[in-house]
Amino acid sequence: MNKLRVAVVGCGSISVMHLDSIVSLDEVELVAVCDIKSERAEQKAAKYGVKAYTEYKIMFSEEKLDAVHICLPHYLHTVVACEAFKNGISVLSEKPMSIKYDDAVNAVELAKKCGVQYGVIFQCRYNTPSQLIKQRVIDGSLGSVKCGRTTLTWYRPDNYYDSSDWKGTWYKEGGGVVIDQAIHSLDLANWMIDSEPIEIQSSLHNRNHKNMIVEDSAEGLIKYKNGALLSFYAMNNYFVDEPIEIRLYCENGTAIFSYDNAVINYNDGRVETVENQIDDVLTQSGGKEYWGFKHNVQIRQFYNSLLGKEKLEISGEEALKIQNIVCQIYNNNDCVIKKGN
Repeated sequence: MNKLRVAVVGCGSISVMHLDSIVSLDEVELVAVCDIKSERAEQKAAKYGVKAYTEYKIMFSEEKLDAVHICLPHYLHTVVACEAFKNGISVLSEKPMSIKYDDAVNAVELAKKCGVQYGVIFQCRYNTPSQLIKQRVIDGSLGSVKCGRTTLTWYRPDNYYDSSDWKGTWYKEGGGVVIDQAIHSLDLANWMIDSEPIEIQSSLHNRNHKNMIVEDSAEGLIKYKNGALLSFYAMNNYFVDEPIEIRLYCENGTAIFSYDNAVINYNDGRVETVENQIDDVLTQSGGKEYWGFKHNVQIRQFYNSLLGKEKLEISGEEALKIQNIVCQIYNNNDCVIKKGN
């Protein structure tokens, strides 16, 4: 059987998680990489033995791709995705889908029209603790979520933003701690609650960063159609990256989990615990620890869906749920934080 022909657009830090995952799959062939910075493209091309491009449109026209991975600044995600769709190429994009909800909706509609697959990376759903809690909600052991809380206290110094030409900006990143860091914990809690948000309140602040203009602190409340409430707090002014924490109060017990472990205390006295199982494929990739090691699991699932073996789990339609929440957090902000450049 011919292998699926695959490329990666964007050769920055996160690309290694995609590149190493791709080359680990037997039914997939990495054929090209692309980056506007030619030295980055050439470096990755040499490492993986593929062709380097600096123009993604040229790569799309020349390589006859089955799929492309998008590892670009946030504002370019749907721009490049839509160009791929028009060329009959399926897409697996890093989060977030976009910095604007309407752009994400339009991309989903275009993928359907063009008859291609559209996946969005939310690798933390595949963490062992996340999978256990979701299963216990689905099978009724925990029952439905009544109330939840997400907490993220991380550290991003000013030089984190100084070293980037897009992070810390409204028009390229789309925000700060919410859209870049807390989006994963918000997605996990929303996935567990599995209901439609009907009201989103938020307060955003830049408390301690001098060289960027987006928020470094955020808190708020999400009310759901099924009556559930989700409180959230996120900030990146801490001294270290503490483990995120999600607390869920359910019909039949309480679940507390992070990316690394989970504890379920059932109302009948039973206790269930689990530690995250690391995917060996990515342990030597050199990625950042807070990315986790589950990109490979989601990427494998994406290609199984392309090959007709299973249904795509985190599709564009599914990712629109958290995209909507993130965009409403910014739009409903009740504090004075100006959106500029």
